[in-house]
Amino acid sequence: MQTAGIIGGSGFIGSWVTKRFLEENYKVKVSSTDITNNAKYEHLQSLPHADQLEICAMDLLDISSVEAFVHGCDIIVHGGTPFMLDVKDPQTELFEPTVKGTENFLEIIGKTTGIEKIVFIASVAAWNTSFPLPPASYAANHIFSEKDTPYMGEQDHPYAQAKYLADQVVRDFINAHPDVSFEITTLSPVMVVGKPLSSRQDSTSVGIQYLFKNKLAPNPFIEMMYTNDILFAMVDVRDVANAVFQAATRKGLHGKNYLVSSESYKVSDITLMLNNSNPLQEPLTIYNNTLAKKELGISFVSAQQALNHPL
Repeated sequence: MQTAGIIGGSGFIGSWVTKRFLEENYKVKVSSTDITNNAKYEHLQSLPHADQLEICAMDLLDISSVEAFVHGCDIIVHGGTPFMLDVKDPQTELFEPTVKGTENFLEIIGKTTGIEKIVFIASVAAWNTSFPLPPASYAANHIFSEKDTPYMGEQDHPYAQAKYLADQVVRDFINAHPDVSFEITTLSPVMVVGKPLSSRQDSTSVGIQYLFKNKLAPNPFIEMMYTNDILFAMVDVRDVANAVFQAATRKGLHGKNYLVSSESYKVSDITLMLNNSNPLQEPLTIYNNTLAKKELGISFVSAQQALNHPL
């Protein structure tokens, strides 16, 4: 039985990743920055094959805890960076855990034996920090693919900038270590939607769906999305989890960074679909998923199917 370490394995995306690896008969280690807070991971303990699950204390800013966590892992999935939009101190809340945490993680795995595969769950921001908008210099109808040069705007949201910079750290590591004994593959999902496995109230992804469903605007950023009826690329959380598993268990994907996306709809249509009504407009393709389909074998569900769930 192989062991998969899932950093961030109790979050919105991470819980589905944990579920998938357990279903595939892996021993799964899930990290927790606060192992005393059982509410963060108790939903995992009712999953099938939860007897093969271990919850481990780990903080990416604590080198020794990272060393202990990765020891004995055949596969490591890194999805443990914060997703926050309302930020008071970007440096401590986003850049340190995301960028410095990635640097610490890479430092440790570079010295650890026995690892076969690393999968980073990055973000569409690794390709475009202006998401859900296109960069100002791009045509409004530009379709993004892995052939694009990654873009970072100096005025874009700190969360997106942190994800972009963390991915650049990964790129630099790959270029500086051409002879590593393991493969590194990255996935860059667009707006991840779908049903959560837990009843936790601290998921930003689930929170955005709740706001859109109920047409709530707690801040100017969300209000802007309604006012301009922003076009959003979406992907079902189950497809992201499947992409993670496929990337972790397929060979020959070293250095790849896949866009993981289904269809794109305007916010007004997202609101309709979250309320079990049909969209008024046809979906568009803004982020091309051809490479993920071909090399990871993913058949993406429609955005409407992904949004048709209770919140």
